[in-house]
Parts: sequence; C-alpha cells; structure tokens
Amino acid sequence: MEYITINETNIDSEHICCAFSDKKCSEGYELKKQWLKREFDNGYIFRRLNERAKVFIEYGPAEKAWLPVTAPNYIMINCFWVSGKYKGTGHGKALLAHAIQDARAQGKDGLVTVAGTKKYHFMSDAKWLQRQGFEISESTPSGFSLLVKYLNPHGMQPVFNEPVKTGECQQKKGLVVYYSNRCPYSEYHVNNSLIETVKKRKLPLKIIKLETLEQAKSSPSPATIFSLFYNGKFITTDISVCMDKRFDKITGL
Repeated sequence: MEYITINETNIDSEHICCAFSDKKCSEGYELKKQWLKREFDNGYIFRRLNERAKVFIEYGPAEKAWLPVTAPNYIMINCFWVSGKYKGTGHGKALLAHAIQDARAQGKDGLVTVAGTKKYHFMSDAKWLQRQGFEISESTPSGFSLLVKYLNPHGMQPVFNEPVKTGECQQKKGLVVYYSNRCPYSEYHVNNSLIETVKKRKLPLKIIKLETLEQAKSSPSPATIFSLFYNGKFITTDISVCMDKRFDKITGL
C-alpha cells in the first residue's frame, strides 16, 4: 500500500487520521492542522497510509519537539499509531523504517520517543519498540520511559528535563490538566467534557494549555497531548477520563 507525506502543499486537502469525521472535534482538528503547518518549518514529518484510516507516524528534530526531553541531534517520534484491521500487517515497521532512513540521511545520532512503562493511551507501545531495537534510557516515577534507538553509539544519551523527574506538578490541590493542540481531540474534551464532568462532582480544576515550545519543554509530564494530575500526582494520559461515564473509573476519586 502507498504512504503519503502530509506537508504545506497538501495539508488542506488531506486528512490527518484522527477525528476527521468527529464533528464535535472539528475545531481541534483545524487547530492540529494549524499546529502542523507551523511545525513543518521546523522539519516536522507527518507520514500516513493513503487510506481513510489511523495509520501514521509523526516525527521531527528532537530540539524542536514539544516534549520535556533533551536529545540534541536526534529525531523525536511523536504520535505513531496503527489501528483496527491494519494492525499486524507490517505498517508499523514500514513507517518506522521511513523515520530511521530519514534520521540516517540527516546524520542524526538516533531516534527517541516517550512511552508508558506500561501501556498508556495516546502513546506508543514500549515493548513493541524494544523489539525494534529501542532501549530504555530513563524512566520516571509517574510511569513514563524514554526510549532510544542509537544510530551513533557515541551520541549523547537523551534525558528527561528536570520538571518531569519528580512525577508531580507544582499545583498540589485539585485537578490540573495539561494539554496542547498536538491532538485534535484535546481541545473539545478538555474545555467541554472535562469541565462539565468536574462541575458535576464539585471538584476544583485548573486547565493549562501548552501553546509554545518553551512551555512544552518545561511541562511536568512528557504526555503533552493530555495529562491529568490530582493533588500534584499524575493520574492519566487517557482523554476519555474527561467524560462523565469514564471519570470515576479512571481516577478512582
């Protein structure tokens, strides 16, 4: 099957895999496209299967990645997803091979990505990545791992930035959510579903939108798409927690 690269010349006419038919997330969908357009100038790559499906990989220079990670001269893999009937058919390996090829062509020391020590929503599968040659460079108390595929054994070892290493956020009372427009689902569910859900439970909520690279680099969570904290402690990356029917089960509150 054919893969295509989304860039400034075709992004207005091509879909970006997630939420393309979800009307309530239409604003978030357009905000993600706007985010991508800005990041293309930084060497960002969005490659997907040429089908109406969620089969894609996003990556770019780690120095410009919206993640609290220091990894000079590495490629950062961001969203990487193969869903539904396309699982187990080789698409993940094929898309990863494109990224590795690009990293070699650019003279990078390797590729780096963040995953859950156990499987986290909206994050890659750490065990699958390790089978592809990635190694765990560092882990956090909140359950995140920094995985690296070295192309140059003498390259710098990537590390999490300091705000991530405690596994906590600065706000110690109530719910705090960090999110960005890296995902088309986050804008609607944070500012509608979550607000309604916590209002019903009379819980305090602070919303922090990451709107710049610098803000993302200093985030207390490497899941800058969406991270929920309670009383300073990390809870989940699962955006479905915003919904009334899922909130209690996921948070345990």
